[in-house]
Amino acid sequence: MISDYQDLAEYILRNYRNKVVEVGVGSRPQVALLLKDSMDVVVTDINEQKYADIRFCRDDIFDPDMNIYKNAALIYSIRPPTDIQEAIAKVAKQVGADLLIRPFGNEKADFKKVYKNYTLLNYRAARFYLYRDI
Repeated sequence: MISDYQDLAEYILRNYRNKVVEVGVGSRPQVALLLKDSMDVVVTDINEQKYADIRFCRDDIFDPDMNIYKNAALIYSIRPPTDIQEAIAKVAKQVGADLLIRPFGNEKADFKKVYKNYTLLNYRAARFYLYRDI
């Protein structure tokens, strides 16, 4: 479990409505669990996961089913491996969603080819990058 999951969920709830998609949920569904009663939340992973009351879709971000991500206002990922981050960014850009990456440690992905603007945000204890076209 990541320690700042409540602050991350609060930021998403304050800034987004409708549909959000978490890529690579793995064993960390805490943010999605906090969001599920207030918005349409879909979690994805390449491996089958089962979490009560959360819609799960098995998906490979390198060969994505774009129907999963369609109409998402935000695509987010918590501590994604660096080798999948650009693929996540491309999917988010293609569907017109903002992208939130909560990195592991001090990583910083460079998505200048995909997004024109990004910001490192500190929201309470949560620290993450937000990529969007403004």
